[in-house]
Amino acid sequence: MSDGTVISYTVFDGAGPAVVILHGLAGSSREFVPTAEALPGRRVILIDQRGHGRSTRVPADTSRAAFVADAARVIEAESSGPVDLVGQSMGAHTAMLVAAAHPHLIRKLVLLEGNEGGGSPEEHADLAQFFHSWQVPFATREQAQESLGGGPLAQAWAADLEARPDGLYPRFDPDVMAQTIRHLATPRWEEWTSVLAPTLVVYADGGMFTEEQKARFVAGGANVQRVDLLGASHDAHLDAFDRWVDSLADFIAEGEVSLLK
Repeated sequence: MSDGTVISYTVFDGAGPAVVILHGLAGSSREFVPTAEALPGRRVILIDQRGHGRSTRVPADTSRAAFVADAARVIEAESSGPVDLVGQSMGAHTAMLVAAAHPHLIRKLVLLEGNEGGGSPEEHADLAQFFHSWQVPFATREQAQESLGGGPLAQAWAADLEARPDGLYPRFDPDVMAQTIRHLATPRWEEWTSVLAPTLVVYADGGMFTEEQKARFVAGGANVQRVDLLGASHDAHLDAFDRWVDSLADFIAEGEVSLLK
């Protein structure tokens, strides 16, 4: 990219329109490999957003504009037409901004556990403190998963740790995560209300948003469907996988035969 950042992404070959997926804060594209594999026949592009996964670990720019530009450039390089853009959490925020800034690139938009942005400085500080609290290096992936609280998200983090001679490390820098989350503090209602692409908003009953926040966000969109996943968390792509994929595949299939096997 123009600031020297290298963006890593994986392409699952198949027919268009392509499905492009953006992970959440402190995650990586690896979390969405099962989702890609559950869309047989479709071209799927999984992006490691800057500061995450196998992309540049400490980018010079952590602004929302930089994340949007990265995604747009990958789409332009890897797709011959508009794509179905999917994002979770921070990735949903990025996806929403891409759809607002580059409407010609987006056929459909899918937002999993996302909204217009916001959050208090205290909430952001707590999240940054959590990432700084990781007792790295971890000796084993099993020890890492236990240390991080167990469960599907901890398992995903543990599976993606980078092996170095002295142990296992996360594929992100805590300070970069703190910088990145601060850029989500400003609500982006103007961008959200400008998105015209057909949009599916997926929420989990155990996610991070109140019903008031969910309803307000959905009502602010121009062309929005909402699906609620029961018994799921903010990381519903991990702990409510089948229902997540059903919702995604049905929405992007345009009434044709389901993409699922």
